[in-house]
Amino acid sequence: MHEPGPPRTTSVGEPVELAPRSPDSDGTYRWTVRDAPADSVLNAGDGPDPDATGPPSSATAIRAGGSAADATAPDRPAAVLRAGETSRDDAPVVHLDPDAPGTYVLALDAPDGTHRQRVRVFPDERREAEIRVPVDDLAAEDGEVDRVSLLWPHNENRLALDRAERDGDEWVASVRVPPGRHGFGLVPDGDRSAAFHGECEVPGPGRPRLSLDATVVEADESGASDTLRLTAAVEPAPAVDDVERGGDPDALGATFLVDDRDADPESIAAIESRADGRTLSISLDDLPDSVRIHAVPHGERYGAAETVWIEADESETDGTEPGESVAVTDPNPTPDWAASPTIYEVFVRSFAGDTLPTTFREIERRVEYLDHLGVDALWLTPVLASPTDHGYHVTDYDDTAADLGSRESFESLVDACHEAGIRVVFDLVINHTSRDHPAFQLHSAGVDAYADHYRRTDASADVTGIDWAELDGGAAPDYYFEWGRIPNLNYDSPAVREWLLDIVDEWAAVVNGFRADVAWGVPHGFWKEVADRVPDDCLLLDETLPHDPFYGEGEFHRHYDTSLYETLRAIGAGEEPADAVEAALARGEWLGFDDPGAQMRYVENHDEDRYLAEYGRAALRAAAAVTFTLPGAPMIYAGQERGNETYRGPIRWHDGDNDLTEFHRRLAALREVEPLLRDGEVSFDGRAAEARVVEGDAERVVAYERTPSTDEAADGGDADRDPLLVVANFAEAPATVAVPDGIETDLFGGDEAGIGASSASDDDDASDGEIRIEVDAVAVLR
Repeated sequence: MHEPGPPRTTSVGEPVELAPRSPDSDGTYRWTVRDAPADSVLNAGDGPDPDATGPPSSATAIRAGGSAADATAPDRPAAVLRAGETSRDDAPVVHLDPDAPGTYVLALDAPDGTHRQRVRVFPDERREAEIRVPVDDLAAEDGEVDRVSLLWPHNENRLALDRAERDGDEWVASVRVPPGRHGFGLVPDGDRSAAFHGECEVPGPGRPRLSLDATVVEADESGASDTLRLTAAVEPAPAVDDVERGGDPDALGATFLVDDRDADPESIAAIESRADGRTLSISLDDLPDSVRIHAVPHGERYGAAETVWIEADESETDGTEPGESVAVTDPNPTPDWAASPTIYEVFVRSFAGDTLPTTFREIERRVEYLDHLGVDALWLTPVLASPTDHGYHVTDYDDTAADLGSRESFESLVDACHEAGIRVVFDLVINHTSRDHPAFQLHSAGVDAYADHYRRTDASADVTGIDWAELDGGAAPDYYFEWGRIPNLNYDSPAVREWLLDIVDEWAAVVNGFRADVAWGVPHGFWKEVADRVPDDCLLLDETLPHDPFYGEGEFHRHYDTSLYETLRAIGAGEEPADAVEAALARGEWLGFDDPGAQMRYVENHDEDRYLAEYGRAALRAAAAVTFTLPGAPMIYAGQERGNETYRGPIRWHDGDNDLTEFHRRLAALREVEPLLRDGEVSFDGRAAEARVVEGDAERVVAYERTPSTDEAADGGDADRDPLLVVANFAEAPATVAVPDGIETDLFGGDEAGIGASSASDDDDASDGEIRIEVDAVAVLR
């Protein structure tokens, strides 16, 4: 019942949190080390360091002198194993900050017995670098700056934690981070409005990617057992640029880990010992009835694991002798309906327009519009009780916001969506609550039962200016950025985990999926538990910025594609050419994503300025077309298709852009009827590379092909489907594009594309075997 979940993977210097599942807040839990690498300071029998007083540090920044949060100073090394921060005498949750590569084995003593947890640790991937910013580039005057904070995902966007130091005419932060381009902010005196934003470039390879194939090999001899063979196909990261280079194919390997929940340690060791490079062969006689096997790619860096669930099945073959077979499945499959849905995000308090207040009833009355638009899933921004218009400051997880309507009214909206064939995605906000939530108020008032409900941090790092109620030790509430109104919940507390798992269970019975707000702030282990307990047809979508492949490791099905989002914005602004779309997709692979269909593609959302207002109508049409003609899940933010220019303002119903609405409707309709747009592969070679702009701005045009998946033939699909050539034009004026001969129709534009209107052979500058088409925003050619 309380087993801690699957084997975990990490690298030296990257902490991992370990916790019991289905926690009992009244139970007693203790962790001890059973085994550790020879080079680690940990030894068998060790428990959490009793002298550790702060959170583990990933040491992504070398702390400036005098920082209150300095946990890496030479006189106080970070604890390798630290108990979670609670007022309890036991240690339900621990944080392992590994100091050596190898395998760590821990034991969890829980109310239902003792459980084993392994952590496979790969070598340190971080490299030393310096961030240098001229003093004059900070908005505040030099003489008025007391401190400059480094703010970025590597310190969980916490202000005043990592400090830059003055070095002549520059502010300097010394850091240790993995390879890549890392966006950062240098913030003077906690004022984000005065921050300098830039990129820290750390040369090195991306993460490898892995896919698993399972086959049953028949025995050569009579009476011998058949063999299950797992083969890991490991791909190196592609080179994106001189900084984000490709991995070394010759260094690639795979590590197979049998799930400790499914077999005893001796059986696990026997199975894992049969691994030979990227292949694991197991006699069916030696397989447990049910076992999960995880495969981790590694080379110069390590990547996200893939997992298969193997279940043995004995059936009668001829009535006398049992036959052997196995079923190999994905333990966390994407729901069929969510393979490639068109998602529509509604900011709930502005959807009814500029006269009527938005309620669940008013949204329900507009479901017919969503059906007309071709929407598959409706994502609603938070609908729970909150003192804010946006709803992300939750004050009651069990009840809907009074101004939106009752819970019964919400369930009526869900039913109406279901009748229209539309699923409903619930915005799950469990990284934090409002500081007006009774739980935080009782925590602040010193009520014992709520002492551990919220994370605390050193008060000297607080930038809010709030006179927080002083608890034991004087620590202030923990929060990200300067979000002083939404303190972070404490996942080291079993009571908090138990509470929030109950909330997930409650709403999973009502809706069809969750969009997880600030998913990056909640521990991986908790999301793995959520993924295992929600219904099989429940979609999990993460908000992880920037996107991270490890949230797909038995956790989320779909991810915010920040790489494409940022590129489409840069193209709209004229900072990048349109063919930068290719690099955006390659960067997803460089980060370690194996499946391009796992991305949610978008051009705007409720947190961003409207694309139309920033870059114009022509660029918006092309950007939207790109999101609909790539694999993954395209997302429309309500009002995008109506011509809205205010990011949370009322939808333009009576004065909206009907042509733009029709444009989005046709994109959704075409995607629905053309399987290649949903599940085909993407190629920028071949016919796409041969396409050339004859008239127009070539920098504003991108072409790519959607081709049948290489897996289709093996799966019995139609691998002979004709490819589709997509041409998108971000320019204000139409472009005339020469494409290879053989194109017969534009599936999107129809006769408007002018296919064959001007034969290439009739022009002096044309090549043989070309035809010309006119592309306004997009053409989808067959």
